Amino acid sequence: MEHRKGFEAHLKRYLITGMLISIPLWITWLVFGFVFNQLSKLGRPLILGLARAVEDFSPVAAQWLFNTWSQSLLAVLLTLIVLYLLGWITTRVIGKRLLALFESIVDRIPLVQTVYGASKKLVAALQQKPDSIQRVVLIEFPTPEMRAVGFVTKVFTDADTGKKLAAVYVPTTPNPTSGYLEIVPLERVIPTDWSADQAMTFIISGGTVSPENIRFNRPEGEGKEG
Repeated sequence: MEHRKGFEAHLKRYLITGMLISIPLWITWLVFGFVFNQLSKLGRPLILGLARAVEDFSPVAAQWLFNTWSQSLLAVLLTLIVLYLLGWITTRVIGKRLLALFESIVDRIPLVQTVYGASKKLVAALQQKPDSIQRVVLIEFPTPEMRAVGFVTKVFTDADTGKKLAAVYVPTTPNPTSGYLEIVPLERVIPTDWSADQAMTFIISGGTVSPENIRFNRPEGEGKEG
């Protein structure tokens, strides 16, 4: 009996240890797997085109390029190079002009203009600190007793009451590219002193990487209208 209990305790100990070790690996795999798949999808058509182009005079190289893993790795590498070059070009005068030309063309396509314009505004909003409130906040979500980390994207006014409202994007863990958009009374938003980078690290890590202190409740008297 004692031998059996010892074996069960030994088994539970190492099973739990294995689970604790696998959780960060699993989260990392999910995040990087998502990014890897998206980059692969962007670059794979170019790799396939290259493989077909060299197939006639270099069958061995073409066969290697047609390999699924080779396509994925090269697609990611090629996409990263393109993104780097795109970032470098757009910081130059000619790049800014080309980007302005591209956006002027997009503006003439109704549905594309809506998606592109909204995405661009979201990225710009997250990069800049708003005038009236801290960008990274806490809100009462999904219940009043709980808090969720969110990013204020816009502050506007209730047409009926005149009260200020905040549009807050709440990312999910560990994939922050999905989430919820909540409209919250500004008086219920809890400001933080976190930067956007700190908040994203907190979200992706499942809360394990964060500053030592956080304000859970809104300060007394703050946000009340006279």
